[in-house]
Order: sequence, then structure tokens, then C-alpha cells
Amino acid sequence: MTPTDDPEPPTLVALLRALIEDAQTLVEAETAYWRTALGFALRRARTLALLAALALALAFFMLMALVVGLLLALAPLVGPWGALALVTAALGLAAAVCAWRAVALARRTVRLLTRPDDGDGQ
Repeated sequence: MTPTDDPEPPTLVALLRALIEDAQTLVEAETAYWRTALGFALRRARTLALLAALALALAFFMLMALVVGLLLALAPLVGPWGALALVTAALGLAAAVCAWRAVALARRTVRLLTRPDDGDGQ
């Protein structure tokens, strides 16, 4: 191949125009991709929220059935008022333990966020 067979190299202006067009195409493609990805994620998030709400509602009704079942099962053994007292005390104790753990976790989290150099490790 001789030097005269080479086509003329593109000018700097032509190269800059091509670069700008490529950049515009890239921005448009990225924008379309992320718009599609966001739409997909939002549809999934809506479905996830609906399923989580249904799961929580079903878990609530399951716990209510457990409470009623405990009341019915304990009533012949300790009487209806005794069964009510036992189930209420057990639920109150469980709620107190959960609240105590939640407060402890919240305090630990605040301590870690306000003094990150302590290194609690949990």
C-alpha cells in the first residue's frame, strides 16, 4: 500500500462532531436504560409492598387464632378468667421483652452513629 492510497484523515472538527454525536447517543441510551430500570424497580416495589402487607395481615390473624386457641384450651384448666389472665400476662411479657430489645438496639445504633470510633461490632 502506498501513501497515496490512504484516504485523507478526518479533520479535527469532524472528529469532534463524531465525538459529540457519540456522547449524545450514549446519554440517550443510558437515560432510556435507567428510565426502564426504574420503572421495572417501581413495579417490583409495588408488588413487594402488597405481598408484605398481605403477609403481615395473615400473620396478625394467625396470632389472633393462636390467642383464641390458647384461651379456649386453658379455660377448662384454670377457668375463663384465669385463661384470660395467663394469656394476657404472656403477651404483655413478650411485648415488654420486644420493646426492651428495640430500645437497646436503638440506643446502640445511635451510639454507633454518633461515635463511630467506639467499634461496638454489633
